Amino acid sequence: QVQVVESGGRLVQAGGSLRLSCSASGFGTYAMGWFRQVPGNPRAFVAHISWSGDSTHYADSVKGRFTISRGSARNTVLLQMNSLKPEDTAHYYCAVAVHGPPPTRGWEREYDYWGQGTQVTVSS
Repeated sequence: QVQVVESGGRLVQAGGSLRLSCSASGFGTYAMGWFRQVPGNPRAFVAHISWSGDSTHYADSVKGRFTISRGSARNTVLLQMNSLKPEDTAHYYCAVAVHGPPPTRGWEREYDYWGQGTQVTVSS
């Protein structure tokens, strides 16, 4: 069982920046991703990074504004969010891919473990 913990969410003004962190337990090195969810909607893919950090993918809505990177500690991932917009308001979840092939589609089912999420609220 892999434990996933997110942190960093808070209220921020539009145009501001925020950095989310995610750490996962376990002995391997995993591909990890971020999703977000607004009440009443399904979770939506935000960004993904390979286990090595060599490959990243982003949703079109965040390209050029968000950057995913691996932290200094193993299985730590950061999501730097710049130029935040009110439509970025959501509950952000970190996901870890442990079993099966590396995620390529940004589908929820490609990930095996999820955190409880952290709330990001962007005020206009």
